[in-house]
Amino acid sequence: SVSILNQNGILENAPKELIEIISLSKEYNEKTMGAFDITVDPLLKLWSEGLWEESKEVQQQKVSETLKLVGSDKIIIEGSTIKFAVPGMSVTLGGIAKGYIVDKVIDVIKSYGVKNALVNAGGDIATLGSKPDGELWSVSLENPDNTSEKIVEFAFANKAIATSGNYYRYFDPTKEAHHIIDPRTGYSADSGCISSTIIADNATIADILATAVFVLGPQDGLKVVEGLDNVEAFIIDEEKNFHKSSGIDKYIVK
Repeated sequence: SVSILNQNGILENAPKELIEIISLSKEYNEKTMGAFDITVDPLLKLWSEGLWEESKEVQQQKVSETLKLVGSDKIIIEGSTIKFAVPGMSVTLGGIAKGYIVDKVIDVIKSYGVKNALVNAGGDIATLGSKPDGELWSVSLENPDNTSEKIVEFAFANKAIATSGNYYRYFDPTKEAHHIIDPRTGYSADSGCISSTIIADNATIADILATAVFVLGPQDGLKVVEGLDNVEAFIIDEEKNFHKSSGIDKYIVK
């Protein structure tokens, strides 16, 4: 993840790309009912430094204290200056930066007159046009229990796809505290999801929403997706049931 820490609470002369990323993050914090929040960085640090080893009482105390530093509404953008309203706040761009970079790479490729391309940054994928032979690009969602098996295959052109799941990165060896934090509670998201896949017009939005929908869970996640234009979702819950947005089937290879 990419982290920015400014103990003074002010970052002056921020590059326009950073302003763009943080503005988008604030916008989608509202659109996702607070499920996507780049200010969770202090919580991530708390858990990565061994909070999972503490008693439930100590966990609750430290999480409650740290939640005072969380909230995208506490980020103020004034021209090229970014301010944190509360001292000690910090942000992580891990839930948006990869998708944003993929989109910028697509822009560069496009500027050279390339018509057909696929850019893959560790599972955050964006496509430009179709394959050179006119076929759609094909992307499979693998079975985390058996990576040689695919759960579903998607096919599309001029779209982006991203997946968030709780089966690869954990803070603790018992795999109880995973890396996707619910910014509303301060704990690992416990929404009943094991995986959320988003197809959108660009990788930035797909990246954001894959995380947010995972945090929200199947019901609330689909509500958010259905309220957005040109966004579809494929969610797998803890019972391995599939939850699909109304338009996802057009991308699924039968």
